[in-house]
Parts: sequence; structure tokens; C-alpha cells
Amino acid sequence: MSKTSQTLIAFVAGCATGAVVGLLYAPEKGAVTRDRLTYRLSKYRDQLRDLLENVLNSDSLPESLAKVEGQRVVNDAREKAEKLLEDVDRLMAQIKQQGS
Repeated sequence: MSKTSQTLIAFVAGCATGAVVGLLYAPEKGAVTRDRLTYRLSKYRDQLRDLLENVLNSDSLPESLAKVEGQRVVNDAREKAEKLLEDVDRLMAQIKQQGS
């Protein structure tokens, strides 16, 4: 996987983790914090999905070894992005369950 892809995935994961940790330690009531966390996680999920679609629909690589390598990087990034999406969905479900 290229350094750029790794950096991008690490950045998105760091943003999501930072938001979750920051909100969990916020001095708000639990319901307000859960609502805010759910909202932000859904925004991050949407941004991650958009990013994934942009990467998958990119046809800017020339026909060559670079294209094959690029496709491998895209596939790796897609798998990691899908895992992040699953993690976000699981966190949102836990938050909603605690709020019930």
C-alpha cells in the first residue's frame, strides 16, 4: 500500500477516534453527547464513503504496471475503509443502544 493511502486512512481513523474520545469526555449529559457523537460519526461515515467512491472511480492511471499497482492499493484502501465504516456503524449502534 502506498504511503499516501496509509496516511489518508490513518488520518480518517485518527479523526474518528479523536472525535469519539473527545465527546466521551465532554461535560454534557449522556443523551446530548450520544446524539452529538452519532451525528459526527454519520458525517465521518459519509465522508469516508465519498472518498472511497472517488478512489474507486478514478480512471487517471495509465495502462501499465502502475495501473496494476494502483488497483492493488485501491483494493487495500477499500478493504480498510469498509472496515472503518463497519466500526463506525457498530459504534453508532452501541451509542443508540445505550441511549434507549
